[in-house]
Amino acid sequence: MIEIIPAIDLIDGKCVRLVQGDFSQKTHYSDNPLNVAKEFEAAGIKRLHVVDLDGARQKKIVNHKVLELIASNTKLHIDFGGGLQSDKDVEIAFNSGARQITGGSIAIKNPDLFESWIKKFGPEKIILGADTKNAMIAVSGWQEVTEVPVHDFVEGYKRKGIKYVFSTDISKDGLLQGPSFELYDGLKTRFPDLKIIASGGISSVAEIDKLNEMGIYAVIVGKAYYEGRIKLSELKEFL
Repeated sequence: MIEIIPAIDLIDGKCVRLVQGDFSQKTHYSDNPLNVAKEFEAAGIKRLHVVDLDGARQKKIVNHKVLELIASNTKLHIDFGGGLQSDKDVEIAFNSGARQITGGSIAIKNPDLFESWIKKFGPEKIILGADTKNAMIAVSGWQEVTEVPVHDFVEGYKRKGIKYVFSTDISKDGLLQGPSFELYDGLKTRFPDLKIIASGGISSVAEIDKLNEMGIYAVIVGKAYYEGRIKLSELKEFL
């Protein structure tokens, strides 16, 4: 059964959502991310995806106090990403309660450092961020599209032991027009043993059903929940 992972994106310690990573297209949803996390937990959710958008912009961890607050007041399994650019950032994230961390830009720009995290903490704790635009890897808060094909990128890190791959199709993110089924089908077909986490564009429970039928490991639910398109009660069949 596919795992449901709600997302909490943070700016100034508050719960927000962007459209396609554009900071000028920001919608504010809550001043209290802990309350939002507790709502997820009360509904039976086990996991949470927390993104430090300030950290992504400043290239260092910023909202670790919010991470610590959620981790110490819930039993949610939290994976944390955004701005993790150094050993110190990663240590702060884990010390603040993250159970896993996600690295995307760093995996392209400093592969030796990212590989050292896989070796130091183990592949169960490190998620490869493979965000794409037109099937090419995008980095730096999605502001920079590389010439690295997503399958080549994932293949390289599969050889280095990675087990989890978090992939967002940027063209779908925040638009509530459905996910990139083709992207996830391709990844699942090419890498059947990897745990693929789909993100971007989810707008209905029917789309989650389809990803589940495809054998996708987990799905991020963000804007669809905050905009009332998907209710927590509708997700019980997956919990």
